Amino acid sequence: MDIKTLIHSRYSVRSFLPDPIAEDVLSQILEAGRWAPSTQNRQPWRFIVLTDSVKIKDLSVNCGLIGLSNFFIRSAPCVIIACADSSKGIRINSQDYYLVDTAIAFQQMMLLAWDYGIGSCWMAAFSEAKMRKWLNLPSSWRIVALSPFGYPAPQKSLHAKVVSSFAQSRKRLPLKDTVKFL
Repeated sequence: MDIKTLIHSRYSVRSFLPDPIAEDVLSQILEAGRWAPSTQNRQPWRFIVLTDSVKIKDLSVNCGLIGLSNFFIRSAPCVIIACADSSKGIRINSQDYYLVDTAIAFQQMMLLAWDYGIGSCWMAAFSEAKMRKWLNLPSSWRIVALSPFGYPAPQKSLHAKVVSSFAQSRKRLPLKDTVKFL
C-alpha cells in the first residue's frame, strides 16, 4: 500500500484475532524500528516482545491501577513494550531526545505492521513503576509506550467501540489549526 493510504487508514485496534504473527513478519516489524532516525544516531530504543499468552495476561494485570483499561491486550497474540535507555540519550533545549527517538521507532514499527494488515494501539495508560518492577528493567530504561500487535477482528468488541468513540480517534484538527507558515 502506498504511504499516504497507509497513514490515513491506520487506526487503533483493540479487538484482535488469535492468529499469531509469523516470525519473519515480526522480525521485519522490529527491523523497521531499528532503522528509525535518532538524535546523533544514538539508537536508545529497547523493545520487549511478548508472544506467550500467559505472559501477556500477566502483563495486563501488572500495568497498575491506571492500566486496568488495558485488559483488551489479553486477546492480542503479541505485545511490544517500547523502552528508552536514558544512558544513550542526549538532552537538547531542555528535552530528552531518547524519548522522542523511541517514539519515532515505535511509530515506524506500527506503520510497517499495518502494511502487513497487523493492527496496533499506542498505549500510555500504565504505571511505569509497577511495570518496571514486573519487567525487572535496568535503572536507565524508561517505558515510553506499549502496544498490542495482531490481526484486527472483523467485529470490534464493545470495549473497543466505547473507547474509540470516547477518544474520537479518527477526528483530526484542521491543518490551519496545527500549521503556521512564516
